[in-house]
Amino acid sequence: MKAFIEYIGRELGLADPKTDYPNICAGTDRYAMYKVGPVLSVSHGMGIPSIAIMLHELIKLLYHARCTDVTVVRIGTSGGIGLKPGTVVITKQSVDACFQPRFEQVILGKPVVRSTELDSDLAEELLQCSKNLGDMETVIANTMCTMDFYEGQARLDGAFCSYTEEDKQNYLKEAYAAGVRNIEMESSVFAAMCKLSHLKAAVVCVTLLDRQKGDQLTSSHDVLQDYQQRPQLLVGHFIKRRLNAKNKGFSSSSSSSHGVDKAKTS
Repeated sequence: MKAFIEYIGRELGLADPKTDYPNICAGTDRYAMYKVGPVLSVSHGMGIPSIAIMLHELIKLLYHARCTDVTVVRIGTSGGIGLKPGTVVITKQSVDACFQPRFEQVILGKPVVRSTELDSDLAEELLQCSKNLGDMETVIANTMCTMDFYEGQARLDGAFCSYTEEDKQNYLKEAYAAGVRNIEMESSVFAAMCKLSHLKAAVVCVTLLDRQKGDQLTSSHDVLQDYQQRPQLLVGHFIKRRLNAKNKGFSSSSSSSHGVDKAKTS
């Protein structure tokens, strides 16, 4: 996240390249937060519980800071299904391990189901931005969000495995047929909480491997580093384009009212 904010600072021309950005949340070890101009960059840890804690506290922060016109984007890595490694997936819907577009949480002993719908216009805008970045293959598709990295994602290399390679392949084929093209562990609660807060939100993740061809990474360190930068490049281009459009709006009409556009990437 610090590397991303340094990149955004350079792209927007908002700071000296040698600027050292402080961690705004240095008082806690739960996550790190950095800021340049109207862009906030926050880490969220691994899995639904970690990102949910961060989102509760971030949403309260945005509310008390009276931020308006906020756009929230999660960036990260994922396992692909039927895609070449390095493909960037912009999430259409986050679905659970049964391929349903929902996030279920137990509150006061009762199950509460919330929608995982994401902003379709934002997803299309991000897809259009990707076309300006050369050879970066990008798709809009469903993302499966699981509670676990191993059995929950049909891996065969965990400490426990009660199914066969054939079982795994059949499950991944079902996921593919349901429109799922990548798997990660945060998108469902992210989508649910952003929708509940009326925040425009998107999930942009690169695939590091095709899970139908294996469970282990086989690409070199340099190739993986290149893959992991792709969501940052795409979202960075999107932020730059958004802010340039907003600045043009300010200069062309002194009477128009614009909120501050903020993008949190995690």
